[in-house]
Amino acid sequence: MQCIKDSRVICVNIVRFSCALIFVFLVTCAPAQADKRVALVIGNSAYKSAPKLANPVGDAALIGGMLKKAGFDTVDVRQDLNAPEMRKALREFGARTRDADVAIVYYAGHGLEVDGTNYLIPIDAALETDTDVYDEALPIDRVLVSIESAKQLRLVILDACRDNPFSKTMKRTVASRAIGRGLAKVEPTSPNTMIAFAAKAGSTASDGDTRNSPFATALVEHLPKPGLDLRKAFGFVRDDVLRSTANKQEPFVYGSLGGDDVPLVPAKPAATGPQANPQSELRRDYELALQLGTRDGWEAFLAQYPEGFYANLAKGQLNKIGAEETRASAEQKSRAAEQEKTRLVAERAQKVEQDKATAAAKAAEEARIAAEKQKQIEQARTEAAEQQRKVAEAAAAKAQAEKQAAEKAKAELAARQAAEKASAKQTADRQIPEAGSQKVAALAPAPTSNLSAADLAKSVQSELRRVGCLASAADGEWNSAAQRSLTLFNKYAGTQFDAKLASVDALDALKAKPGRVCPLVCNFGFKADGDQCAKIACRAGYHVGDDNECEKIQEKKPVATREDSRRRDTDRKQTEAAPSTPQASGQMICNNAGCRPIAKGCRLGTANHPATPTVKLPAEICN
Repeated sequence: MQCIKDSRVICVNIVRFSCALIFVFLVTCAPAQADKRVALVIGNSAYKSAPKLANPVGDAALIGGMLKKAGFDTVDVRQDLNAPEMRKALREFGARTRDADVAIVYYAGHGLEVDGTNYLIPIDAALETDTDVYDEALPIDRVLVSIESAKQLRLVILDACRDNPFSKTMKRTVASRAIGRGLAKVEPTSPNTMIAFAAKAGSTASDGDTRNSPFATALVEHLPKPGLDLRKAFGFVRDDVLRSTANKQEPFVYGSLGGDDVPLVPAKPAATGPQANPQSELRRDYELALQLGTRDGWEAFLAQYPEGFYANLAKGQLNKIGAEETRASAEQKSRAAEQEKTRLVAERAQKVEQDKATAAAKAAEEARIAAEKQKQIEQARTEAAEQQRKVAEAAAAKAQAEKQAAEKAKAELAARQAAEKASAKQTADRQIPEAGSQKVAALAPAPTSNLSAADLAKSVQSELRRVGCLASAADGEWNSAAQRSLTLFNKYAGTQFDAKLASVDALDALKAKPGRVCPLVCNFGFKADGDQCAKIACRAGYHVGDDNECEKIQEKKPVATREDSRRRDTDRKQTEAAPSTPQASGQMICNNAGCRPIAKGCRLGTANHPATPTVKLPAEICN
């Protein structure tokens, strides 16, 4: 019974002690558990229109795991989202932040700055032109809207400052539209809002040589430290990234917080109540130093506890940190040496490329000079050939004119010879011409082709009508209207055919013209009025002259022509050469002895001349 009673007392004491511990725990941890903390983590690597990124998916998994270990109520990790999926994720996250105290959005992937506005790029974005960013990407303001409901802290972490390939390939629709390198500076307008960039405005971030980027690695190292203010944590992140990238990448934070410390993970409260174990304080300090995990923390612990079991453990932790620092230093030196080697190789390659480019430019310039000289030579040859062509055409035209002149002279000579032959025949026959004038017709030259003269003239007139140089019908008569038409053709076609006659050469030249050559041509007595020919009306005392213009009517005196003079000379010579022949004139009969009237009842007849019996002379025949 005594044992049972003692057992009951022990149980009661244990229950009382347990209740006390639970009360202390609730009182101590109540403020921390009261805060609702939510996070959205996005990592985009598998871009469809750009090279795949190596780190964003791994960085998102690392940051998501860190936030879960830090005790966040909800951590939504999304990977490789397209535009609709990103909008849906932000919309759902905005609903969760309405009753949250702390809201964090972490994004790793490509980002782009256009006209001072930052955009997050989904994996399905093509961005062929600069205006596509408004439809295919999400502005940073959309992210800020999703976290604006959080009460105490709104934090956006952007690991998206990489060198963006879209900015190099997209077409510019407006030349003045600015597309920046990296992301632009953003100043939050709402209080207790911070925006952390992997690199400061206008610069790019590095993916690093490991599975995670230097920025993500530093975030996991410093943000979850209990009780460490975010501003100081991001300062440590900056120092680590600068150190690991040889001062090439500097993270930057925009926004402001209040005067109180704002840790991502609240500091653990110190244990209260009776100390059951004298080593509990020592162990608590050791665990705190172990959680801190820095050289300063272990050195502070050893300064407080220089001896003992925990001191030896702390020294081991310091040695571990020293070995890690040595390894990191060696790795950093190796990386720096490798980068220097790469830089030197790149510089040598760049010099080789520059030499090649210089040689190519020199060769191109020499080729251009040679081509220019060849062009000048060809141009000189072309000009010489053109000059020869003009000379040949002029010589051909001259030869054609001389040929036509020779043919005309030959025709005139043939006509004169025919006339002289006819005249000589008349003289030989001793025929007396009857009353009235005797006309001598000039013989036309034979056509130079199988066509007759009339057919050739008609063909030329038809072609002149086709090219617009003749308005009258093609009747085969080579009149003044046809001659004026051929003259117009010579004027507008640049030919030199004789307009006084229709030639085969003129016919061939007309047929060679595919369309109209002359403007509107009107017959004599008409003038052009638009597309019609109107008759020329002259006032009284005027008539249409040879130039198709009205001119005053003048009395023309007969002018003796060379042909009339030649005919008179011929008649005179024939008269002088022939014997005296009596000629009848009215009722008189004349001979060399003189004239006398015909007797009444007599008429003129013929009689042989006594000297030349072959010539019959008029004689009187009386009834």
